[in-house]
Amino acid sequence: MTDNLNTHCSESLVVYVAHQCGIDTDLGAKGRHGVLKSLPSRREFLSDQSHRIRFIYTPKHCSWLNQIEIWFGTLRKKLTRYGSFSSLENLQDRILRFIEYYNQTMAKPYRWTCDGRLLCK
Repeated sequence: MTDNLNTHCSESLVVYVAHQCGIDTDLGAKGRHGVLKSLPSRREFLSDQSHRIRFIYTPKHCSWLNQIEIWFGTLRKKLTRYGSFSSLENLQDRILRFIEYYNQTMAKPYRWTCDGRLLCK
């Protein structure tokens, strides 16, 4: 599940997914024809239920539905935003330690407060 950010429908992502799914048909050319022609055509390809890898896009203005985005926001705020890391290995170690700490001290179920009513008409 992902939001509607244009990078989640990029040409390179379509090519990568096609390769990983063993799809070897001509994908076209960006801005011209085929699957790669436009954002809508790329989004449709990435959402295709017959593919082994399939993207599900949240409705516009609903990124809060994507729980991993909420968690990555927490990781950024608590660890990486002002962190200083001497190496990639150091960053990986700090992230793994943060996950362990988070799970022991801060993890709790998300409390949904939305009741489903429209906010405006």
